[in-house]
Amino acid sequence: SDIDAVDEDGMKNFREELESAINRCSKENGSNTPDFILAEYLVACLAAFDNAVISRSEWYGRHDHPTAGASASDLTN
Repeated sequence: SDIDAVDEDGMKNFREELESAINRCSKENGSNTPDFILAEYLVACLAAFDNAVISRSEWYGRHDHPTAGASASDLTN
């Protein structure tokens, strides 16, 4: 759908911006890992945290999900 395409473009832009910031600040040097791998890792960390928040909300019977209308797994695509 059009919404999925916008979300995918937004996440791609976020990942690219993160990659650029990692490179600009030379944060890849400490681990000798390419900036795009670190950016992918950090995006996956955000998705994992969102999944944890969703699981916690469901455990307590609440519906305070961190992303409206999208699952946390959408963040890694």
